[in-house]
Amino acid sequence: MSFLTILLIAVGLGMDAFAVAISAGVVLREISFGQIFRLSFHFGLFQFLMPIVGWFAGMTVSGLITGYDHWIAFCLLVCIGGKMIRDSFKKEDEIKMVDPTRGFTLIVLSIATSIDALAVGLSLAFLNVTILYPSVVIGVVASAMTVAGMLLGKKLGQFFDKKVEILGGLILIGIGIKYLIEHLSC
Repeated sequence: MSFLTILLIAVGLGMDAFAVAISAGVVLREISFGQIFRLSFHFGLFQFLMPIVGWFAGMTVSGLITGYDHWIAFCLLVCIGGKMIRDSFKKEDEIKMVDPTRGFTLIVLSIATSIDALAVGLSLAFLNVTILYPSVVIGVVASAMTVAGMLLGKKLGQFFDKKVEILGGLILIGIGIKYLIEHLSC
């Protein structure tokens, strides 16, 4: 798998973290280094770990479904991308909290923004891709996008976050289509 493909996957997955970080920046208004560090560290860590968990789950069943693996990867990526696009049209009242960078809220947001990475890890197992390097890239990109999102959220507010989720969903759908075309053309 090329670095560009991994980077595009990472950016697509990081869109949820970016959108939540923008919302956190809007909610917090005054952002400290500690808040930026906590949110970016946790989002990056969970985005790093979830593909590994999904990959191990996928490796246990991949031998049974090698004839269908490209279709599974395609479906998972299209479903994830579609869910991101659909979710972008929902009202965002669940992130209206005092400090989303602390405690249980931080863990819940970290899990919620990384669930898609679990499915991508599963997809990568079906495609027989090793997982450590893509997971590191995914985690680092998610962390960087979180920092950027928090800083932009302070300036840009609610205007930008919905469009970013749509773009992330489109990127994941595009990657799913690319996988399917590559596999079917072989």
